[in-house]
Formats: sequence, structure tokens, C-alpha cells
Amino acid sequence: MTVATSAPTTLPSDSRQRVSSFLKTLQDEICHGLEAADGGAQFQEDSWQRPEGGGGRSRVMKNGNLLEQGGVNFSEVWGEQLPPSILSQRPEAAGHGFYATGTSMVLHPRNPYVPTVHLNYRYFEAGPVWWFGGGADLTPYYPFAEDAQHFHRIHKAACDRHHSEYYPVFKRWCDEYFYLKHRGESRGIGGIFFDYQDGSEGELYRGPNLDGEAANYSRHVGAVAPRSWEDLFAFIQSCGQAFLEAYLPIVERRRHIEYGDRERQFQLYRRGRYVEFNLVYDRGTIFGLQTNGRTESILMSLPPLVRWEYNYTPEPNSPEAELYTTFLKAQDWVNWSH
Repeated sequence: MTVATSAPTTLPSDSRQRVSSFLKTLQDEICHGLEAADGGAQFQEDSWQRPEGGGGRSRVMKNGNLLEQGGVNFSEVWGEQLPPSILSQRPEAAGHGFYATGTSMVLHPRNPYVPTVHLNYRYFEAGPVWWFGGGADLTPYYPFAEDAQHFHRIHKAACDRHHSEYYPVFKRWCDEYFYLKHRGESRGIGGIFFDYQDGSEGELYRGPNLDGEAANYSRHVGAVAPRSWEDLFAFIQSCGQAFLEAYLPIVERRRHIEYGDRERQFQLYRRGRYVEFNLVYDRGTIFGLQTNGRTESILMSLPPLVRWEYNYTPEPNSPEAELYTTFLKAQDWVNWSH
């Protein structure tokens, strides 16, 4: 796999300000859209400062009509030394001060038929090294193929406006990243995920799994032409702005479906997988803790209520079983016709 060690273009002089401004605007737009959809609760904001440099705005909604709990965070931090989680992937950044900014979101709806959803878009600079990363993915509790198809089609359209191979690579990367190795199952039905995109010539996949589907597909595509900082910034904007269109129609289709204790208990059980992933594997959680970020903001992704059950197996031929047999396995959702 070819991974370039430097970016091909000079950074704009206002790169940090432009990305920061966009990510704060994205936070505002998503919060406004979710408040309108909820129709009851509003996000409460906490602004915080990081002693080593930087800070952020944490916004959390609790006990809404739609959301049992949801958080939409913006942060920008800077410092003298990158944490090990970054240096292990990008050792050429060692010795430089860093700047990192991002908007991240996890929503835990009240109704089990409405899926949990995650979004994160971020940007790093460390001396001459810079990159964009992020994505969005959907975690349903009850399986609806049309929801999975809609979510993927909206994100594919956002990707296709910028590069025909973004979605095929980043969809596979998402399937691999949001995978609980200790459970042998996916967290949900995926979406897109990418990291270390600095525009340099080389393969699109920049992750650690060199034998996986994303790496294999990326090798087949081969090296892509260099992309500028402006190209990648425009791509991030398209992806972020696609979120409400990807998620809110699913919400409206499912939010009024009646449910009982069985569905509620299954939702709480499956939320446990979210906790396991975020505390064991999630790169953003690890980065935040290693850089002395605000713990309450980092862990706002965790659901307010959750349960574990020893040796659970779903009832055969039930909707819960279908989630396991079909929806927690990587699928070509864009072209789904089952």
C-alpha cells in the first residue's frame, strides 16, 4: 500500500479558521434540524476550555419526544505533542505541535424502531502534515432494508460529487472499522468512514487492515491523482451537509410505530454493543482521553440506559434474529433488492 508522507499542496493561510467555522456551522444546522424534528426538548450547551489549549461546545438533549439522549459536540484543541494513537499511524507528524478540530454526534432515540446514528468529521494539522477524516454510520435495532438503502444512497451521492471511488472505498472501510472483533459482528449497517486523507498521490485506503476488503478494493483502484486541500474540504462539507437528508426521513417513517417491553429490552441490550465499541475501539474516544479532553463530552456518546444479558440468542425467525443474520453483516445496501 502506498502512503505518502507529505501533502501535495501548501495549506491555505486560513485553513484552521475555515474548517473550524464550517464545523461549528454544521453543529448549529444539525442541532436546529433535530430540535425541529423532536418538537419538544432543546439542546443544552456547555462551553469548555482545555488547559493545554483549545476548548469546545458540548450540546446534549435529554428526554425529548424523539431523542432519549443525544449529543452534538464541537471541539478544537492544540498542543505541543500528538498522542500515541495518532503517532502510531502518522509517525512523520512527530516533533510538531498539533491542531485538531471536529464535530461529532451520537443520537439515541427513544423508540426502538428509530436507529441510533453517529457522525464525526475532523481535521488535523501537525507542522507540514494535515489530513481530514470522519464519516457517518447507522445502527438500527429493528431491520428495515429501505432505511439502510436510503442512508447509503444519500452518502454515496455526496461522495460521488467529488470522486467516483470515494464511496466504494469508504463504505468498505466503514464496514471494517465499526466491527466488534470480540463479538464477531458489525455494530450496525455502516455508512462511510475514512481517515488520513491528505490529498497526496496514493491509494485512498489509509487504514491498518491491509488484508481487508477496503484495502483490497483500494489496491485494485490503484493510486488516485493528487487532490488539493480545497478538494477535500469541499468533500467534507458535502458529507456533513448530507446528514439531515440521510437521517430525518428514516426518523419520520419509524418514530410512531408502537412498541412494547420486548422491543425496549432488545434496544437496551443492543445498546450494550455501542458501549463496548466506543470504550474498546473508537479512535475518537481514545484520542480525546489521550489529549486530556473533557471527559463528559467524550463520553456523551454513551446511551443513558443499557443492559447486558448473559448468552443472549434471538428467537428463531423473529425480527431480532433477522437483524443478526442479515443486517449485522456487510451488504451492498445501495443496490439492495432482497
